[in-house]
Amino acid sequence: MKNDLPNIAPDSAEIARTLEDALALQRAAYFAHPVPTLAERKADLRTLQRFIRENKQALCDAISADYGHRSQHETLLAEIFPAMDGISHVIGSLRKWMRPQRRSVDLRNFLGASNRVIPQPLGVVGIIVPWNFPLHLSLIPLTYAFAAGNRAMIKMSENSRHLAAFLIEKIPAYFPADKLRFFDETGGVGIEFSKLTFDHLLFTGSGQTGRSVMAAAAANLVPVTLELGGKAPAILCDDFPLRLAAERILFAKLMNAGQICTTVDHAWVPRAKVDEFVAAAREIINARYPTIASTDYTSVIDDRSFERLVGALEDAKARGATVIQVIPGEPYDRATRKMSPHIVLNAPADSVLLQREIFGPILPIRAYDSLETVIQTINAGARPLAIYPFSNDGRRVQMLLDRVMSGGVSVNEALFHVAQHDLPFGGVGESGMGHYHGREGFDTFSKLRPVFYQARFSALSLIGPPYGKFATTLLGFLTK
Repeated sequence: MKNDLPNIAPDSAEIARTLEDALALQRAAYFAHPVPTLAERKADLRTLQRFIRENKQALCDAISADYGHRSQHETLLAEIFPAMDGISHVIGSLRKWMRPQRRSVDLRNFLGASNRVIPQPLGVVGIIVPWNFPLHLSLIPLTYAFAAGNRAMIKMSENSRHLAAFLIEKIPAYFPADKLRFFDETGGVGIEFSKLTFDHLLFTGSGQTGRSVMAAAAANLVPVTLELGGKAPAILCDDFPLRLAAERILFAKLMNAGQICTTVDHAWVPRAKVDEFVAAAREIINARYPTIASTDYTSVIDDRSFERLVGALEDAKARGATVIQVIPGEPYDRATRKMSPHIVLNAPADSVLLQREIFGPILPIRAYDSLETVIQTINAGARPLAIYPFSNDGRRVQMLLDRVMSGGVSVNEALFHVAQHDLPFGGVGESGMGHYHGREGFDTFSKLRPVFYQARFSALSLIGPPYGKFATTLLGFLTK
């Protein structure tokens, strides 16, 4: 079903005109009504929530069609529920977030004056969405853009053609084009989209594409939030129950067949416990997925990604690594693009699996003798989007938090920091910049506008030029 949609690519000039016209329409609407009320913003959020509720099955079906097969339970758990629940959280918090903040005033200089920080809408927000969680990563940023009072244009991935077609068809019944518009990727759309003079641009995707997006946005000084990826490690310490850690690590690793930017990329395991971890993993995975044909097990998104994963396994074997196929039967099925989960032991440091983000159902196990080795190895690479320490020793966990920088952390769990609506989400270094989710999401899409209100009387009016004895005395007092 992935190839049953037309792929007619208009020329770049036509794409640019379409996008610029859409932006002009939204910007004119913003200038006509720049600060929506609390009631108007809540109404938009409830309409967005109603859209999800009324189209839940169709959204699941469209995403599955784009994947070839996507577990409906995973779509409900990782996309539908977080989007709906996140909207409810934002609606409940919005009055507090919109309230002007009082800030202190230097009373020696400005008796009776006051300071405020007023959050106001930026205008029009652009959102570029990847294919792996296309509903989650479009509607959750949109939730915060709407909460902050903005309008939005959203560019979907070339691997989300069915979902994009559905959104383009259905959204106009819920929102006018001057408030929200979706765009399909038919070739060249992303390039032109990145060049638009948005008031803020949020990109989720690979680091390589993120660099191009940021370079295009920089030409117009458009501020950018980048949510990228990275090789997020799980760190199993010797005091934590091994089977419990394995259950949690593997749940994260195999959801969406490992195609999650915050999933466990690889796991550090004490050398003496590697065999025990592998044995536990076999039991856990086979109980969850008896065959790769299971409807609970998701396909790899496209042929290129599938062949990349097959090549990474072959590279590891050729370099002497031990490659363990976990589910019996054929190791993979090219027709359905389903691949058996694999565990890889002793992969060389320069192998593809340890050099590049895996983004698939392959888990390298890295044996260690000292946590110091783990820390030094992680810190020698790019800062990851997340780390997942497993330990019941609070001092050990804090030591890892202090010494290993990452975008986010789940302690004794994997992924769950992303699911917390009141925690900011974002990378650091090569894993991204900026935050959204929670109050930080509202702030990202707002101008936190400082406003100084002068009092009736100002001491400054008495010390202006020509400066005299009074000015000299007062300034001496103020600066002593």
